[in-house]
Amino acid sequence: MSLELSKKAMGVKPSSTLAITAKAKKMKAEGRDIVGFGAGEPDFATPENICLAAKKAIDNGCTKYTPAAGTVELRQAISNKFKSFNRLDYSVDQIVVSNGGKHSLTNIFEALLNPGDEVIIPSPFWLSYPEMVKLCAGVPVFVECPASQDYKITASQLERAVTDKTKALVLNSPNNPTGMIYTREELQAIADVAVKKDIYVIADEMYEYLVYDGNEFVSIASLNDEIYKRTITCSGLSKSYSMTGWRIGYAGAPREIAKLMSSIQSHQASNPNSIAQVAAIEALSGPQEAPEVMRKEFDSRRKYMYERLSAMPYISAIKPQGAFYVFIDFSKVFDKEYKGERIENISKVAQILIDDYLTAVIPCSDFGTPGNIRLSYAISMEDIKKGLDRIEDFLNTLK
Repeated sequence: MSLELSKKAMGVKPSSTLAITAKAKKMKAEGRDIVGFGAGEPDFATPENICLAAKKAIDNGCTKYTPAAGTVELRQAISNKFKSFNRLDYSVDQIVVSNGGKHSLTNIFEALLNPGDEVIIPSPFWLSYPEMVKLCAGVPVFVECPASQDYKITASQLERAVTDKTKALVLNSPNNPTGMIYTREELQAIADVAVKKDIYVIADEMYEYLVYDGNEFVSIASLNDEIYKRTITCSGLSKSYSMTGWRIGYAGAPREIAKLMSSIQSHQASNPNSIAQVAAIEALSGPQEAPEVMRKEFDSRRKYMYERLSAMPYISAIKPQGAFYVFIDFSKVFDKEYKGERIENISKVAQILIDDYLTAVIPCSDFGTPGNIRLSYAISMEDIKKGLDRIEDFLNTLK
């Protein structure tokens, strides 16, 4: 009997975002004045009403197993939210609540994919998408989306990328890492191709509430009945309600897909945390002032960060429209010298910044763009100013 470990598991890349964030936290714990731009979570506390609901749930004994797909009460609250915010009609039996957005996406891929099925992933992309696809025996197919088209896939690109093995398109709006949002017209063109080619759309809308400058957020599944039938809409509470550690994600899907996702989850995880589910009901159904306060603060930081970066030498960025990231092109730095040595790649930039300037950034090679860095503005304005000063000092030393 062979003791060889899983080739599929060994082929998964560790998350570079988590690795860099962990290094920054370690250095900070050692007393070093680190600025960490890697944060993928809001720096705000979870709103008090949500925390109180969780405490009350414990007191009331809500500490047992729930239905695998989540409680009926929570799924009804999600259904109401889908209808009022996303203009989508998902009934309770079309909704599956999972242990965070990553878990929802994993359930989706497992429900859809057979070995060799292709999933189109526009690049830049969130680094976990291709790893999830591969773990589910699928094949990630990358479509490069340059800055000239705001890092977004076009309908014509999608049509050219579809083959007889294509099962789905992953569509992330607002986007991580770019912060860009697809317009209604762009989504309609993409939807037309998806319907024509008869493929699924996996709509990752985790940052749906974090939209700026009056831009319209549109769920692609809301455009017409045909695209609705082919779309699985995925979101969660982590980003908008500062509930990253509570691990509540959810998806709305055609009934047969939702049923498969629920069955998969029942064997792999039983159900989402019972206490967090009660808190999630309060988040969705209770006062909504706190998320808006967070959104406005993110907007102020976004504007400041973009203006500062735009004035720095050698780098460029497109002004983000949503989420809480700025996506920066550092490729012009690669022909410069630092301390007598040529800077060869984006990993070297990130290494210099954390080692010599105590500033942690996310190099985006694993996001499909080896010339870019992602900065999060889900950190305090004080840290943003300090970190940008350090990045500017670094750039000004280059020859």
